[in-house]
Amino acid sequence: MAFVHAGSLRFHVQRLPAAAAADPGRPLVVFLHGLVVDNLSSFYCPVALPVARAGHEVLLYDLRGHGRTERPAEGYDSRSAVRDLFALLGALGLGRRQLHLVGNSYGGTLALHAALARPDLVTGLTLLEPPLSGAWVENMVDTLSAAALSLEDSPVPAELLGLRLRKAAHLTAIADELLNRTTLIDDIAGSRTFTPADYAQLHCPALIVCGEHSELVPGARELARHAARASLRILPGLGHDVLKESSGALRESVREHLDATAAAAATARPRAGALVR
Repeated sequence: MAFVHAGSLRFHVQRLPAAAAADPGRPLVVFLHGLVVDNLSSFYCPVALPVARAGHEVLLYDLRGHGRTERPAEGYDSRSAVRDLFALLGALGLGRRQLHLVGNSYGGTLALHAALARPDLVTGLTLLEPPLSGAWVENMVDTLSAAALSLEDSPVPAELLGLRLRKAAHLTAIADELLNRTTLIDDIAGSRTFTPADYAQLHCPALIVCGEHSELVPGARELARHAARASLRILPGLGHDVLKESSGALRESVREHLDATAAAAATARPRAGALVR
């Protein structure tokens, strides 16, 4: 666990080294978590540790305002999030590394924005339940606005502390600050939604994973239909929370896709001593 200053913010970062036998030229795997009550810990044991043990170098971090990262009053739009990502990579000396981005929920949306913004660096995507449609934006804004009202001046954090439920109290307090003391809701409301033309510009391989009963499946199907190298996997019996509810099937899907995209990236790299035109 470490704190890294990038741009104007201090980010909470966790790095996991690859297994000793790993190819050092493999893309760096960066995990992007979801909104408000989420943070890097949601990835750590279910996916990130197995990925590192399989030979991939891993970077996890708490997004702006989340977890232990600093919580400024503004800057929660997708463009700022992409700037944060590349500023952090630069501060870590990783600004020229090839990347495979793994995003869960809203983190999947950010991963897609980053891949479209920097196709020179992002060589692969794994999107877990990515919300991609305008309808999702409207529903999320309504949900977050209702949550903000319920948390404003709420005694719940203090009551949770009184019950010694420190983790729940901490997450509730963060949610209150994000929803009532930052521009997060307004920034989400102003989000630009993706179009088929955007998807057609995505040239790296992308795996999309959704639960069978998730309302996000139609948007995922549209992405898979318009992006030439995107594929969709549906996990039976699950809803939106595939990261928490799925078994080893998710881990195997992610690892197989990472191995395949790493092999493709290695093939695309110039061989040592080769003439580069």
